[in-house]
Amino acid sequence: MVNEPQILTIGAFAKAAGVNVETIRFYQRKGLLPEPERPVGSIRRYGPADVARVRFVKTAQRLGFNLDEVGQLLQLEDGTHCSEAAELAALRLIDVRAKLGDLARIETVLSQLVNECHAQRGTVSCPLIDSLHGNQVEPLNSLRGVREPPCES
Repeated sequence: MVNEPQILTIGAFAKAAGVNVETIRFYQRKGLLPEPERPVGSIRRYGPADVARVRFVKTAQRLGFNLDEVGQLLQLEDGTHCSEAAELAALRLIDVRAKLGDLARIETVLSQLVNECHAQRGTVSCPLIDSLHGNQVEPLNSLRGVREPPCES
């Protein structure tokens, strides 16, 4: 595929890959996607291999890999480093299983609090709000050890 045609503008490339143009530029800045040469007086062009690479990145992200890990996987993509790729995936699996445990505990607590809210008809104090203020700690005790989600920008 060394001589494949580079026919797509960045806009067409982004559309073919199912992302926006800023995502393409971001991946280039992060080193996940090479930036093609710009011919004199022309615009950069992209090809099918670039589309496949972006799809690889997006699929890996959907599996929970962060961009640093995706970069590591891209370095291993020749297929001869399966054990190293498996190690990265095993670490991701451990993290996913921990998150599933966290989510199960959160589901139990929220279900209990919602049931308590429905049982408190006619009273002023809401069990959910009280527990968030720390006034009713029993349902929240099982959340100790649950990891906080990362900060959002």
